[in-house]
Amino acid sequence: MLENRKSRHPINRKFPASQRHQSLAELQAMGKALREKCPRTSHAEWRPPHTRPDPVHLVLKADEGRLPELLPLRHGRMVASPFTFYRGSALAMAVDLAGLPSTGIRVQCGGDSHLVNFRGLATPERQVIFAVNDLDETLPAPWEWDLKRLAASFVIACRDNGLSESAAKDAVLTCVGSYREHMAEFAEMKVLDLWYFAVEAEMLISGVKDTGIRRSALKRLAKARESSTSEGLFPKLVGEAGGSPVIKDQLPAIFHWKGHKAGDIHPEVREAFASYRESLSPNHRMLLDRYEIKDAAAKVVGVGSVGTLCWMMLLMAGEGDPLILQVKEARASVLEAYAGKSIYPNRGQRVVNGHRLMQPASDIFLGWTEGRRGRHFYIRQLRDVKIKLPVETFDKARMTVFAECCGYSLALSHARSGPAAMISGYLGKSDRFDEAIAEFSVAYADQNEKDHSALKRAIREGKVKAIIEEKK
Repeated sequence: MLENRKSRHPINRKFPASQRHQSLAELQAMGKALREKCPRTSHAEWRPPHTRPDPVHLVLKADEGRLPELLPLRHGRMVASPFTFYRGSALAMAVDLAGLPSTGIRVQCGGDSHLVNFRGLATPERQVIFAVNDLDETLPAPWEWDLKRLAASFVIACRDNGLSESAAKDAVLTCVGSYREHMAEFAEMKVLDLWYFAVEAEMLISGVKDTGIRRSALKRLAKARESSTSEGLFPKLVGEAGGSPVIKDQLPAIFHWKGHKAGDIHPEVREAFASYRESLSPNHRMLLDRYEIKDAAAKVVGVGSVGTLCWMMLLMAGEGDPLILQVKEARASVLEAYAGKSIYPNRGQRVVNGHRLMQPASDIFLGWTEGRRGRHFYIRQLRDVKIKLPVETFDKARMTVFAECCGYSLALSHARSGPAAMISGYLGKSDRFDEAIAEFSVAYADQNEKDHSALKRAIREGKVKAIIEEKK
């Protein structure tokens, strides 16, 4: 069946009583029964409808509300390759996914769960787990939407890396098979055991058969633990002005706004920071109070977020005792027009809630606020042992290992907020669903290349402005 494009179902509902009090076998049977309305093979479908919006129009629509002076930079980053285009076109895929077959089972979705958004993260106990990290678009929605966006991203990334079509298909089959098999395991776990469970980085690495990949992963993990903290970032990002530590301007990525000197904290920033403080738990407020704001600067991040109002803030508790926070603007999720609006009045709160549902452990400084001009934000540490893997360099072996890890992690995120047994019952034990998603992913990767070409043509004809950055 098709998911209603203008779904009126409440998205803050309690876990349905019909699912809370059913046995594992009954829930699996309910999921299996959904195959009659939505056959697993139907997920292979991708044919753009004649009413599909022009992809360039959707790029420009996603530009709305962003900072105009940064839009050419956003377009330049998107047009660099089909892979970067895909990373910046979550809205286009949301439009496409809304018209595809769906089981109707809803979970907390990431909304933009492509492979670059999965990485190593530190828990408050300083363990490193593997989870989806960038959740700006998170919203309750059909679980298939996340999985299809993730699977298609592997085909696009493999092509970008010059890998064969068979390697791309193998990566998708590995990813979806991992999702299916681990969802079956999560379905049998007790509720609290599932809630406490995390995909630990060392556990994943120990299971890698290739000794070369395992050795390099352990080295990357050790290096990240040393450098990806506020203390490790301090010498790279912070300089000195008038005897006080300030953020270094590093154009075009990091800069102070015109008319604002380094070290000057605007009253609006202090007001928004005070509001953010109130979103934290009392114990974390006390921790935050030990720091003093020293500087704030704009930071251009990623591809999809370029043009949104993003900041970094430098706080100090004493000499050599820094805390660097990232402030990201939270806009309406690209899924809202098709999955229902968020119940949270502050869009930053929507993102924070998504983090807490989808991640087994979240940043202790994760909170939200609103600026004087009505923009919403969420705040967390800039990096806290965040291990972003170099997927742009992966060969077939590394891409396959990474695909397995991503499928595992996404299954856990969905199982935490949705009916794992129903999803597992629908998926079954065969690879029928896996093959369908692989077929879809190849077809959608082809579509993505056409959409990328359309943007490239629009830039060449002067219809869309772009700044092409020099490769470092």
